[in-house]
Amino acid sequence: MGYGTAHLAAFAKKAVGVDLSQEAIVYAREHYQNTNTAFETMDASRLTFPNNTFDVVCSFETIEHLNDVEGYLCGIERVLKPEGIFLVSTPCVARTTNKPENSFHVQEWSSVDFQALLERYFSTVKLFGQRRKQTSLHRWLQKVDFLNLRRKIYPSKFGKALSTATGTTPFAELELDDIEISENDFHGALCILGVCSIPIRVSGTKL
Repeated sequence: MGYGTAHLAAFAKKAVGVDLSQEAIVYAREHYQNTNTAFETMDASRLTFPNNTFDVVCSFETIEHLNDVEGYLCGIERVLKPEGIFLVSTPCVARTTNKPENSFHVQEWSSVDFQALLERYFSTVKLFGQRRKQTSLHRWLQKVDFLNLRRKIYPSKFGKALSTATGTTPFAELELDDIEISENDFHGALCILGVCSIPIRVSGTKL
């Protein structure tokens, strides 16, 4: 949250980061505070900002952690300006589930269901698949491991070594050039990225 807000502040007049953890806010203020950054303790499902506050809201891999998704999306729709943009990402899974493998996640969505969810709050929704660039050999090794044994029995150092050996950049060393984002292409995607605009409250076409 802190470093992400600081990064956005390099391109914006002002960037505000929020987190439910007071400890995270204190850390962010100590390490990332600047003249055009602010950090506030706040529940993402209960935003207290005034209506029409932001030009852009970025929320990356947050929604899957929340119990009150409706409160979260209603709040974002409310605090966005009528011409504002909402950028949101979440893990990409084949089937929507409320019992994800990740114990910190409450729910995960397929791309179809994620689009349907966002379209309840925004008139225009475009989805993109975000994936790590991989060599064909590395991709093939993942494909033949249909039991997902590499995640269950291989230590993280082995995974890093395997990536390096097959010519794929390890996750811990990823840079912007190692990521590709393609509209409506979710094959092999790690995350779904949504670009949403025209809040329903503006268009008046709520489903």
